[in-house]
Amino acid sequence: MYRDIVSGDDPQVQAAIAVIASQNPDILLLTGFDWDAQGLALAAFQAQLTAAGSDYPYHYAPRPNSGMDSGHDLDGDGRDGGPRDAQGYGRFSGDGGMALLSRFPVDQAHSRDFSDLLWADLPETKLTSEDPGWQVQRLSSVAHWDVAVRVHETPLHLWAMSATPPVFDGPEDRNGRRNHDELAFWSRYLDGRLPWAPVPQPFVLLGDFQIDPAKGQGQTAAIDTLLADARLQDPLPGANTVQYDPAGVGALRVDYVLPSRQITVLDAGVIWPIDGPLAQAAQQASRHKMVWVSIAWP
Repeated sequence: MYRDIVSGDDPQVQAAIAVIASQNPDILLLTGFDWDAQGLALAAFQAQLTAAGSDYPYHYAPRPNSGMDSGHDLDGDGRDGGPRDAQGYGRFSGDGGMALLSRFPVDQAHSRDFSDLLWADLPETKLTSEDPGWQVQRLSSVAHWDVAVRVHETPLHLWAMSATPPVFDGPEDRNGRRNHDELAFWSRYLDGRLPWAPVPQPFVLLGDFQIDPAKGQGQTAAIDTLLADARLQDPLPGANTVQYDPAGVGALRVDYVLPSRQITVLDAGVIWPIDGPLAQAAQQASRHKMVWVSIAWP
């Protein structure tokens, strides 16, 4: 990824920058963005965004679970060290991670990374003791974060995640169960059932949840619970955000921005134009489309 970004001519990278610059958000969550220990790829991407008129001087991007070696044979193929033996699927450490960019300062001291929580330690987990990862598998396939951003000195918390797809497994439905539990984490957090007390300040839950409540595959109980939670609001009910194979599953809603009830939502949308230069950029940038929400702030 670093090579492709610094080249300055990678079509997908340039398309992603064009889409972001066209909307110029104040706070941006990138999913499917490779992590590296020195942060070279992210710094190069930030520099190109700055050149395009979207400057993000602050970021939050700790190491994700994707590609992190678990040291165990989690997929039962008799070998360890493979992509499916990692804490989250990945061909290398940081494969398909995520990063949060901001125009406002990130309060590192009051931000939390929950990504080391063991899957078995989630209350009412769907992981069973027969699973080879029972004692070592982390819940987060990529990451679960609570990032504190100081917007004009008032803290806004971004609850960010990128979940595993509830497919690519067998009848045991391991990925489906994990996807469910990754979403259920936030309900448990809101209910005060985890070791960390939820912050009282306004927050926004956002990320790639990898599940549509009405279409496609997956166990929908957790997403249904979140969307029905009176402490959250859904500005875009039923809006598709990703285009998979048109002849197969088609368009789904898997990417979400869900502000807490204390926040006044002014407008919201999905960047999915049907024609013009931006339409071409949105198609080239990703199958996933940018989801945006505009909020009022004191």
